Amino acid sequence: MYEGLTQEEARATLERDGYNELAPPERRDLWKIALEVMKEPMFLLLVASGFIYFFLGDMGEALALLFFVFVVMGITVYQENRTERALCALRDLTSPRANVVREGKDCRIAGREVVVGDILLLAKGDRIPADAVLLECNDFFADESLLTGESAPVRKFPSFPIHAGTMVTQGKGVARVNATGAASGIGRIGLAIQSVEPLKTPLQQEVARFVKNLTFVSALLFVILVVSYGILHADWLNGLLAGITMAMAILPEEFPVVLTVFLALGAWRIAKSQVLTRRLPAVETLGAASVLCVDKTGTLTENRMSVASLCSDGRFLDFSEAGALPEEFHSLVEYGILASEVDPFDPMEKAFHDLGERFLLETEHLHQDWEIVHEYSLSPELLAMSHVWKSSKRGIHAVAAKGSPEAIFSLCHLEGEELREWNDRVGKMAQQGLRVLGIASAIHAGEEWPAIQHDFEFRLEGLAGLFDPVRAGVPDAVRQCREAGIRVVMVTGDSPLTAGAIAKRIGMGSETLTGPELDAMEEAEFEKRVGRIDIFARVVPLQKLKIVDALIRQGETVAMTGDGVNDAPALKAAHIGVAMGRRGTDVAREAASLVLLDDDFSSIVRAVKLGRRIHANLGKAFSFSFSVHVPIAGLSLIPVFMNWPLIFQPVHIAFLQLIIDPVCYLVFEAEEADASVMKAPPGKRDAPLLGASAMIGSFLQGGIVLLSVILLYAGNLPEGAEHARAMAFSALVFANLATILAGRSDSMLAGLRKPNPLLWWVMGGAFSGLLGVIHFPFFQRLFGFSSLDPADLLLSFAIGTLSAISYALLRNAR
Repeated sequence: MYEGLTQEEARATLERDGYNELAPPERRDLWKIALEVMKEPMFLLLVASGFIYFFLGDMGEALALLFFVFVVMGITVYQENRTERALCALRDLTSPRANVVREGKDCRIAGREVVVGDILLLAKGDRIPADAVLLECNDFFADESLLTGESAPVRKFPSFPIHAGTMVTQGKGVARVNATGAASGIGRIGLAIQSVEPLKTPLQQEVARFVKNLTFVSALLFVILVVSYGILHADWLNGLLAGITMAMAILPEEFPVVLTVFLALGAWRIAKSQVLTRRLPAVETLGAASVLCVDKTGTLTENRMSVASLCSDGRFLDFSEAGALPEEFHSLVEYGILASEVDPFDPMEKAFHDLGERFLLETEHLHQDWEIVHEYSLSPELLAMSHVWKSSKRGIHAVAAKGSPEAIFSLCHLEGEELREWNDRVGKMAQQGLRVLGIASAIHAGEEWPAIQHDFEFRLEGLAGLFDPVRAGVPDAVRQCREAGIRVVMVTGDSPLTAGAIAKRIGMGSETLTGPELDAMEEAEFEKRVGRIDIFARVVPLQKLKIVDALIRQGETVAMTGDGVNDAPALKAAHIGVAMGRRGTDVAREAASLVLLDDDFSSIVRAVKLGRRIHANLGKAFSFSFSVHVPIAGLSLIPVFMNWPLIFQPVHIAFLQLIIDPVCYLVFEAEEADASVMKAPPGKRDAPLLGASAMIGSFLQGGIVLLSVILLYAGNLPEGAEHARAMAFSALVFANLATILAGRSDSMLAGLRKPNPLLWWVMGGAFSGLLGVIHFPFFQRLFGFSSLDPADLLLSFAIGTLSAISYALLRNAR
């Protein structure tokens, strides 16, 4: 047993050498974010307008625009900084982990906290966190292709060096760290370990194309408007202001920021549901998941095993009825323990040890003085593992094997009637929902080990049935998936009978296909059946890839769970790879786009619900933004060609932007999911966020507001341009606020009932601001308004509100 470093020694070494990492990801501080905001087109247009007012001698307008510049900039910087903090928190959560010994105790720490002198405990699937030297190992292979380019794993022995960034592909080992961070081999050649980054997602690319197209339209109309105004009015400076106003009205500058905010904060919200997002595109895809392929053990069940039943020589023992272990079962339990690890992590192996401590403490069947001298690992070809023990008899070794009943029966060369009888016993136990293992024993003389397990002369000891209770929330989660049009498919290495019993208990379908049947099936036949299969049993990890590929070819959006090294190809191939956080290997976690921190199926379903909420809220935010830009652009353009006094100047657009930005960033991002979010079938993964019908709907809603407001403006022009402008602007603000309510839910009443404190803060602020600019003389002069009496305000309120909600009412009536 290794003592390892003390906590004080580890802390001192960490202070001396620094964290075990290369240059950490550069964090955008407030100044960098502010500098990026200053390069945004909207910011530059506001500054340009300020300079034009300065040259025109209108210092009030220039200073007002400068104020709006700082307010809009402050809102954007706040939201971007909030997003950056969420991304940094996600990077910390996705930092690789390491198992070390400190003060004689095994503990799991962040890989960046490993220091020189630490004792590492390594197993198959672990990413080696630092350069080290092996102290002891068994059947240890490492994939060093990251450093050497050689694809074949390298076998290692005690005293051999192992390197940071490489992967344990087989066996176990104990090593002492001798170099970390930049001093390690990977540090010296300048490679960086990947972490969560704000990637350019397909949705971001779609939005970037949309904004690029609107920017082109904005620039074209800017030129047309400036030239038209200059020719019609012989006033090129004011023409330039009119052009800038129109460009500001069309430019949807909030779109890219909204998307980044929603994805980053969405990933953070999902992390609170015990699902860690390693890649931001998964947040987009989650809501479109149509098939969830999940493991049984530990995901649908608690992974809290207990031996519930034994079978030896045809006799069954049920521990729900028996309070003792008869003598004829002692050897079966003895070899079940010997086939397990000495200090087990696996719940099944823990169950054997618990059974031995309960019934065999005072017997000769526990062997604390024996030593494992050789191991045979589980493989896709043979689902069984064996331990070779050095016994108390000189030159004699005891061999213990456990695995699937089929594999153990094969090792024991059962056939004919005997094989049929044992298969019947397996079926009887599996029908109770038990996970059934076969256990066998052999004696080996000498120090030369056979190449394969089949070369031992095994004797069948019997069967063990392990009970693993279904997780409490799983049946309800499966029901939610069914209502949401999501198929749940169980993919397990367990027997079809056991898997079927669990599926029945949680409300799943029962159509089953086994791994051997899958291999024997023609490709065309498998393609036909894969969409109907509920349970894939006796499946090895490499068959998961075949299942995923077939489902994807059928147009499904597939989420696949996995925990082992061999699960990595399937996790990579799936649209949403979900690795297990507790029992998963580093290979699986790095291949996956999501990590399930509590290994619970219900958490996946909660994440899907959040994914649908994020996607729906993004659609609401973009629909709102597009809808309100239509009347703003129209009201900037129409007066020029009608030879009317201009309605808007840049200061008006800046004020409206103070409403639009917080609504998009804050209000819609914080919206709770609609009650129907898990009642509808999943959308298409590659469907645009704003499809043709949504775009047309937003355009029509904005067009109705534009028509209503422009008619209100024209009708009030005889009373003066300032009065007409105040009426039109007030009606537009009220229309924007009504558009928020109309866009929160498919039903107006449901939207009003949904809680969202931020909504009322934003609406209250907008209404207070409107009253201020209409009634305070300074703002009246700045905005070019006259005072409005209560009747005028009421008329503006009625026209603005009714024009905004009329389309929603017509839509609901249909």
